[in-house]
Amino acid sequence: MEAKAIARKLRVSPIRARLVADMIRGKSTSEALNILANLNNKSARLTEKVLKSAIANAVHNENADENTLYVKEARVDAGSVMKRHFFDSRSHIGHRDHRTSHIIIVVATKN
Repeated sequence: MEAKAIARKLRVSPIRARLVADMIRGKSTSEALNILANLNNKSARLTEKVLKSAIANAVHNENADENTLYVKEARVDAGSVMKRHFFDSRSHIGHRDHRTSHIIIVVATKN
């Protein structure tokens, strides 16, 4: 049994979000929630929301036991890029890219 949760177009860089996703992949959901609660960055807070949503999907839609769930897949894909331009020195145009990401978490029961 598997349950999935996806958060799209989050205003966090995919590179930074992947560091957090790598820490929880393969862990039990309770251990993953403890790890995310002790991290102090934006991507950890966003990943925690997606993980809680995946757990709720498994419990309510699939009638799974919350104690037997683990993080089967934690993936971060690159989303769209918001390109912002500004005037730079010597009349040049500078740009600052605001990257977004999609966080996908799949939880499953241990057999």
